[in-house]
Amino acid sequence: MPVSPKVKDEYAYRALMDKTKYVRILKREVRGKVRYFVQLIQEGYPPMKENRKKVDDETKRVGIDIGPSTIAINSENSVELRELAPECSIDEAELRRIQRQMDRSKRSTNPNNFNENGTVKKGRLAWNFSNQYKELLKKRKELYRIISVRRKMSHEKLANEILAYGLDVRVETMRFQSLQKRAKQTTRNKKSGRINSKKRFGKSIANHAPAMLLTIIDRKLGYQGRSIKKIDTYATKASQFNHLTGEYTKKQLSDRWNDFGEFRIQRDLYSAFLIRNSTESLDSIDVDLCNAQWGHFVEQHNLEIARLKLSSTKILRWFVA
Repeated sequence: MPVSPKVKDEYAYRALMDKTKYVRILKREVRGKVRYFVQLIQEGYPPMKENRKKVDDETKRVGIDIGPSTIAINSENSVELRELAPECSIDEAELRRIQRQMDRSKRSTNPNNFNENGTVKKGRLAWNFSNQYKELLKKRKELYRIISVRRKMSHEKLANEILAYGLDVRVETMRFQSLQKRAKQTTRNKKSGRINSKKRFGKSIANHAPAMLLTIIDRKLGYQGRSIKKIDTYATKASQFNHLTGEYTKKQLSDRWNDFGEFRIQRDLYSAFLIRNSTESLDSIDVDLCNAQWGHFVEQHNLEIARLKLSSTKILRWFVA
């Protein structure tokens, strides 16, 4: 099969100059139809794109504080709070409608598989699915496929923007799987007295995939012989530390601001600032380095807060409310 890239696709031409190591046949289901793709695995590293921004100094630091749905970025001349994959939000109303239709169809075609209270009977059961159910299943699968492709493209672009600030990328170690688990303790709302939901960040992590972004950044750094520097979360405690006083103060998750007397600093942006100014041993914060860059950071922080307050994104406005 001849490989004929587009005439103006210089990236493809340069990639095909390397030796082809493997050829894969990929099976994909797109819009309900099975399609096959040929994937070439080339030798070496992928070529650099012409329109990609180049880093003037590879030793420049970038501190990122990543959460279930947002990421705070601090570099030499940038302070940003951005939503992860903002264009990849799932239409929850459409998804619920499809799932309700699938459930009604499944119950109507398999009435003997359910108890009187509506629960599924135990044991091995034989299931029959109507053609309508199968079409709805394809529709739901296509919805998830589109979101998955868009999310990966969004993370690839964001990773390139972050690496354009510097190649010394630092982040706190975090286990996102633990944030997906439901809370064990039962608590009540102090005002209403109602039992609080035990749900945590499972849906947000599934929609925004923060761990995927870190994996992509680490892969791209590998092309330069580098990797993400992960600081010790328990030793540094960036979310609790105050470099002006040297004290640690525990905060609730709902506390989005750090009070410095005359002014306030957004919690996530300040954490990214401290992570960027961590020591080379990655187990403490370099206070002298923080003091040297503090004034410049505050100026950039105030500009970013003003931008976020005018943002059209509800999530970002909530983080600075």
